[in-house]
Amino acid sequence: MDIKLKSYLEENKIWYNVYPHPAVFTVKESKSIKEKIPGAHTKCLFLKDESNSFYLVALPAEKRLDIKSLKTKLNLKELHFASPEELKKELHLTPGSVSIFGMIYSLSVFLIIDKALWSSALVGFHPNINTSTLVLDHKNLVKFYNSISARKEVIEL
Repeated sequence: MDIKLKSYLEENKIWYNVYPHPAVFTVKESKSIKEKIPGAHTKCLFLKDESNSFYLVALPAEKRLDIKSLKTKLNLKELHFASPEELKKELHLTPGSVSIFGMIYSLSVFLIIDKALWSSALVGFHPNINTSTLVLDHKNLVKFYNSISARKEVIEL
């Protein structure tokens, strides 16, 4: 686990369980390890709009993001995937390890969490590396969400 993330979680009294596993880079690859890990299976997408603002979208792994609908909800003209270089600069992450926990590095990225994940009893995300999954119960997800200073919102995607 990312050392800064571990310290951040400890400082904010956010409790979790860690499940080590082989590196996974896609939702398809993660299906093989998911059966051994409790909680909602998730994915995070790093997006960018026409004015170079960034969005981190967390949703159930099997759910397809309707980008058109999200653009409408956010009143945007354009919304597309950001580059790996932008991901590294904004959240200190690399493709395959995109996670809500990258938000500890940013004040400018807008975090969007799907209501379906928000209402889950347990959720799992990479702890900024793709060789383990960090599982939080809802109470600790709320603590993490509230600890972030950046713009954030829970919406139906």
